[in-house]
Amino acid sequence: MDALCGSGELGSKFWDSNLSVHTDNPDFTPCFQNSVLAWVPCIYLWAALPCYLFCLQHRHQGYIVLSRLSRLKTALGVLLWCVSWTDLFYSFHGLVHGWAPAPIFFVTPLVVGVTMLLATLLIQYERLQGVRSSGVLIIFWFLCAVCGIIPFRSKILSALAQGKISDPFRFTTFYIYFALVLSALILSCFREKPPFFSPKNIDPNPCPEAGAGFLSRLSFWWFTKLAILGYRRPLEEWDLWCLNKEDRSHVVVQRLLQERKKQQERAARHQAAEASGKRLSSEGEVLLGGRPQAREPPFLRALMATFGSSFLLSMCFKLIQDLLSFINPQLLSVLIRFISNPTAPTWWGFLVAGLMFVCSVMQTLILHQYYHCIFVMGLRFRTGIIGVIYRKALVITNSVKRESTVGEIVNLMSVDAQRFMDVVPFINLLWSAPLQIILAVYFLWQNLGPSVLAGVALMVLLIPLNGAVAVKMRAFQVEQMKFKDSRIKLMSEILGGIKVLKLYAWEPSFLKQVEDIRQDELRLMRQAAYLHATSTFIWICTPFLVTLTTLGMYVSVDKNNVLDAEKAFVSVSLFNILKIPLNMLPQLISNLAQTSVSLKRIQHFLSQDELDSQCVERKTITPGYTVTIHNGTFTWSQNLPPTLHSLDIQVPKGALVAVVGPVGCGKSSLLSALLGEMEKLEGKVYMKGSVAYVPQQAWIQNCTLQENVLFGQALDPKRYRQALEACALLADLEVLPGGGKTEIGEKGINLSGGQRQRVSLARAVYSDADIFLLDDPLSAVDSHVAKHIFDQVIGPEGVLAGKTRVLVTHGISFLPQTDFVIVLADGQVSEIGTYAALLQRNGSFANFLRNYAPGEGKEHQEADSRTALEDREDEEVLLIEDTLSNHTDLTDNEPVTYEVQKQFMRQLSAMSLEGEGQGRPVSRRRLGAAEKVVQATEAKASQVLTQEEKVEMGTVKLSVFWDYARAVGLCATLVICLLHGGQSAAAIGANVWLSAWTSEAVVNGQQNNTSQRLGVYAALGILQGLLVMLSAVTMAVGGVQAARLLHQALLHNKMRSPQSFFDTTPSGRILNRFSKDICIIDEVLAPTILMLLNSFYNSISTLVVIVASTPLFAVVILPLAVLYLFVQRLYVATSRQLKRLESVSRSPIYSHFLETVTGSSVIRAYGRSQDFEAISDAKVDTNQRSCYPYIASNRWLGVRVEFVGNCVVLFTALFAVIGRSSLSPGLVGLSVSYALQPAEKVHGAGNWSLGRSP
Repeated sequence: MDALCGSGELGSKFWDSNLSVHTDNPDFTPCFQNSVLAWVPCIYLWAALPCYLFCLQHRHQGYIVLSRLSRLKTALGVLLWCVSWTDLFYSFHGLVHGWAPAPIFFVTPLVVGVTMLLATLLIQYERLQGVRSSGVLIIFWFLCAVCGIIPFRSKILSALAQGKISDPFRFTTFYIYFALVLSALILSCFREKPPFFSPKNIDPNPCPEAGAGFLSRLSFWWFTKLAILGYRRPLEEWDLWCLNKEDRSHVVVQRLLQERKKQQERAARHQAAEASGKRLSSEGEVLLGGRPQAREPPFLRALMATFGSSFLLSMCFKLIQDLLSFINPQLLSVLIRFISNPTAPTWWGFLVAGLMFVCSVMQTLILHQYYHCIFVMGLRFRTGIIGVIYRKALVITNSVKRESTVGEIVNLMSVDAQRFMDVVPFINLLWSAPLQIILAVYFLWQNLGPSVLAGVALMVLLIPLNGAVAVKMRAFQVEQMKFKDSRIKLMSEILGGIKVLKLYAWEPSFLKQVEDIRQDELRLMRQAAYLHATSTFIWICTPFLVTLTTLGMYVSVDKNNVLDAEKAFVSVSLFNILKIPLNMLPQLISNLAQTSVSLKRIQHFLSQDELDSQCVERKTITPGYTVTIHNGTFTWSQNLPPTLHSLDIQVPKGALVAVVGPVGCGKSSLLSALLGEMEKLEGKVYMKGSVAYVPQQAWIQNCTLQENVLFGQALDPKRYRQALEACALLADLEVLPGGGKTEIGEKGINLSGGQRQRVSLARAVYSDADIFLLDDPLSAVDSHVAKHIFDQVIGPEGVLAGKTRVLVTHGISFLPQTDFVIVLADGQVSEIGTYAALLQRNGSFANFLRNYAPGEGKEHQEADSRTALEDREDEEVLLIEDTLSNHTDLTDNEPVTYEVQKQFMRQLSAMSLEGEGQGRPVSRRRLGAAEKVVQATEAKASQVLTQEEKVEMGTVKLSVFWDYARAVGLCATLVICLLHGGQSAAAIGANVWLSAWTSEAVVNGQQNNTSQRLGVYAALGILQGLLVMLSAVTMAVGGVQAARLLHQALLHNKMRSPQSFFDTTPSGRILNRFSKDICIIDEVLAPTILMLLNSFYNSISTLVVIVASTPLFAVVILPLAVLYLFVQRLYVATSRQLKRLESVSRSPIYSHFLETVTGSSVIRAYGRSQDFEAISDAKVDTNQRSCYPYIASNRWLGVRVEFVGNCVVLFTALFAVIGRSSLSPGLVGLSVSYALQPAEKVHGAGNWSLGRSP
């Protein structure tokens, strides 16, 4: 390098330690300034360019119009290029005129000039790619400015010292260059306008992150507005931002499904390639064998392929952070050497303190970018898994439904999907933990030599123990999940039949069943908690034992080995770093073990058989027919005998076909076969046109009556009125509190069986489909209502006349009006023909009539003998009475029911007056009601039956904490707090003892009382571990007791709730309490409390040690505390409300899922699967809208709290430098290592809890 620097008047040496290091007024040589300081920004930009260009090529957001800001940036770049090349031409000018400049004056202007030209071109390329704020260029200009500060100072000092400017031209060009660089840095901090051709954002409340600048993203400043809003008032759902496009369910789920499909196709091709080389018995075996193989690829592979880019980005952040974490211990070593050397220049200490602060700030910023990236990836994992499970649940076969209960599938969506979200932040530890361990051991070797091998050997010996604990934890987890599934399954069944259960007073019996399962679950929890307490003891003791073993070996191997402050506290800092991966690895193993169980459960569910979408051919059919079955044989499961066999049926277009037969002959199965719900063993099924399906058990959604009838279609008032009138629902609209806008409870709980059936039928009528499959819709209504429905809807004169209708019925009186009758017996068609023809044959149909309906004909004749007016009057009165009697299904103490009954009685009285007193026929009054139906439904206020889940406001009440403390046990709570306090005291004692040990006088190159020092240090460390273990055991016992009592209280309360509660509360909301919320109490709450206590006592310990070591630090405690409390108050108010909103928005996901599983056959029949998938995605997005800001709030807090911690490091080091004359190296090492310790803990384990998503 000296050759580049030249000689003579303008030449200089490349490096001069006397000028730069061993002096009270440090400076760099001119050559160093012109080479290294000028090249560093250039090297950075050229190194970052390839990756950055690759990212920009995949960014298509339109271009930004050439704004004034963009013109200024470009002009500054061109001017900087001109200034650099002016320097270059000036050097050539000097060469021509005989005074040869040093080579560095040619090289540096050329390198800087080309780099400035590159930066200018990059400004324009970013504009064309729609980049509003460039982080790469901001860092480049920042490096240029920082590297220019030293020459800025140096040139002024040199001119002052010499009394003249040695090189006026380069002096002038440098200051022009520096001014331009500062201007470019300032301008780069401003955002450009949105891209010109970018997709228009129609979101009412878009997330500010998308438009935030680089610095705002780096510091999470874009979240500040929401934090302030949450502090001013409790947040509401409409305050939350819309999700970014890449985080929305339909985008994430489609990416995952496409990747999974690719994996399946690749596996199928691979299997086909293998099969082509083998001799198989038949082509059928290849086909049958290929189908399950296509679903064999691991689901985890599809997840990683989908989210791999985010994972790679997180790996880069994590790698940089891990490398930065080892700089501060080296700087601590330099600081202790500085304190030990009274002759060292003071600026050394200030420089080290500043570098510590800068390093800590960089570590904070990079680490929280990593956490934001990894937690958002976990959010996407959860979104994708829920979406895939939901879509799978819509297409699984009926045989799979018998194996996988609704409770189990809900657990897949709630518990197992959440486990993936929780484990994602740990994934990078698989490579990061070994890297940190290797680097820590390397630096320890540099510090203590081969003695570190003793500690490494201890770590290796403890690995099998941790592995055994993890295996046992996994076994407990597998068994516990089985009990959890059983409990949720039983709770789901209880909620489904709660009315019957209460009518028969079966609550005690079912309470006992649930509590028995819960006892088994708690038994496993207790065993797992004890195991966890033991492993906690190992985790706490392992780093200390490694430290003790290493230091003990170091002082024992050679008596001349002196444990000074530098060796001791640098080693302690490295061991503190080592503690994080050693603590987290067992947790990682445990979490991976739990997640592997969840992965297998999800994989098993996703690999289940699906309904064959090609089972029913919908494109081709024999002309004139809409439904055809040729030699069809169907079964509900492959391992069951065929339910229907050898079916040959043809239904002409527009025909009314009745399907009759004895109970269990396969009538409903026939409709299921037509819908593709059964597995087809042989034959062909053809259906041409849209389908409407009315199941035997009506499926009603938890929405308004009108929405149930419309079922996703647009409102046509005329058609809607016609459907209601035909299905005898007008009278119901008159008495329902909100008319058509009245909300129907879950599973139609506030409607009678007949009303539910009529709503289901009205849905089919309104759909205006081509084919109507009606599974005994008349069985749930009275005979007069059945006659009305048949005449007005199904029959030859009904609204469905001309449509193809397949009617399963037991109503024999309606058969003469059908076009022909299909008679089933034992799963086969025994007879087909018209009613009259079948009677003449005197076959099985005639026997069926004689055996099953002896009095049906007489009733039919009696009904026909009535006059038309009497018929109408009786029908109307009976319809009203039917509606009144059905409405009394609600509990008597419900206000809605009382009002309904009063309204009914008034209308019944008015109707009798109209019909009898005035002699007007009822039909005229009915016509008026029919005309008013749409107006009534619009005019009446919406009566909400299912209330929105209440969100608590403000601070968490002390009664909540008090209740949990009582559930744990007041004595146990006090003991836990005291044990943690004792553990912190023991830790302080051990470190103070170590400080005193390092300050001990050295006699003849040796330290006395080494054994005593080592023994006391070991005793304090073991005491610390024992106290932690006792605390963990006490917390385990108390936590299990709290879980038992709280679940018991919840269960008893719900079982004793009135029926009205279950009528107005979705079962998904109740199941959410028993699944996710109980899971949090069981598994999350106790460890979080221990972590809170640990963090609290660590903070107190740090302040005590630093103030005791450097009393001057007390001056900055107050301002730092004010800053911390201000940030904390903003955070707590906002994050608490976000957590509540997340919890409330989670229940609708499971309620909707339960509703979907129940009505999946109806959803598929109407072809509304995609609509319901979109509804599910919307509900998940609503939940994620509170999860995402919660993650951002943790990062926002983390950056600011760690900045306070970094200030603690800075001031501790600064005050140590200022008071170095009165401080021993041991005290400085103790205080600075304690100052670094909280930062490292927040950087490490603390962030896992801080960043833990809801």
